[in-house]
Amino acid sequence: MRTSFTDLVGVTHPLVGFNRSPGVVAAVTNAGGLGVLAATAYTPEELDAQLTWIDEQVGGKPYGVDLLVPEKFAAGDPDSLVASLRAQIPREHIDFVHRLLDKYDIPPLGSNAGTYNDDVAASINPDGAAALLDVVFDHPIALIANALGTPPPQMVERAKASGIVVASLVGQPKHAVRQLACGVDVLIAQGTEAGGHTGTIATMVLTPEIVDLAEGRPVLAAGGIGSGRQMAAALALGAAGVWCGSVWLSSREDITPPEVKRKFLVATSSDTLRSKTRTGKPARQLRSAWHDEWEAAGAPAPLPMPLQPMLVNEAWNRIDAAAAAGNEGAEMLESFFIGQVVGSFAELRPAETIARELVADCEQRLRETAALIA
Repeated sequence: MRTSFTDLVGVTHPLVGFNRSPGVVAAVTNAGGLGVLAATAYTPEELDAQLTWIDEQVGGKPYGVDLLVPEKFAAGDPDSLVASLRAQIPREHIDFVHRLLDKYDIPPLGSNAGTYNDDVAASINPDGAAALLDVVFDHPIALIANALGTPPPQMVERAKASGIVVASLVGQPKHAVRQLACGVDVLIAQGTEAGGHTGTIATMVLTPEIVDLAEGRPVLAAGGIGSGRQMAAALALGAAGVWCGSVWLSSREDITPPEVKRKFLVATSSDTLRSKTRTGKPARQLRSAWHDEWEAAGAPAPLPMPLQPMLVNEAWNRIDAAAAAGNEGAEMLESFFIGQVVGSFAELRPAETIARELVADCEQRLRETAALIA
């Protein structure tokens, strides 16, 4: 399949595979799509190692990186900035999280758990975000996407100077207008069905709206796309390709803990919700006892980003560690960002198999659709 997107980034198929696992990224790229690494959670040193590994696996084929880069960098000492933000977290919220962990018997992290990387705290200061950008631009990436909001001018300018395509996610038409004004090359129309941060407009409605606003730029449809039939539908809506995230959580290469994947495999499409309780912004994830506790009478309202993730990130590190050790309470709390497509998960498969099946089924559906014309 050839579209304006495949021509722009130099791939065979209009399929983007977004995932935090380098193995998934390499597999999608090697299957003819564009693997994109969710890179915000990595330290600069870790990111360099992961991108170096991907470089070795793909042999010069195109891949991309997705980062959370603030539109405006805050001025001042990074440590002071983070400390100032932490001081804004109310005692009520801190006590609530402590009580929740105690209720489910979640133990403190052991001495062998390693150092917890507060990726959100790192990304909101100039040193953290700039260091990750420096690493990214030292590698032969084909595309860079901003995970949340409008990318800063220096990021756009640096990418264009290096011949790197700039993409950005949008959940409403007004977001697309702002992104076009800042010079992005590709718009990703992400519907509410998607995992992670998402708005309330469905992919079927949003995609053609963004296509009509894109001024000829390629638009990728995202949200609820996990099969070739859904990929074909996106192309029929005018998209130049699809941006898939959740579907790779059913791959063997994905690094999501096995305890969470087991919950994915028995979940239905109704078992997700949009919640602010992990990041401070509405993000779709698998419902668990964690969300029930935050919705119970007397629970505090989630804080805005970045305060909420600063409040709960260490708690989630403890939950993950305890669940891996078989802690029953932690397994009740366990969750992760996932879209409504989770209801289609039946088994874990290689990411390359998923990618090739998506493309083959899409091509077949397009042929069948064309045959409907008399």
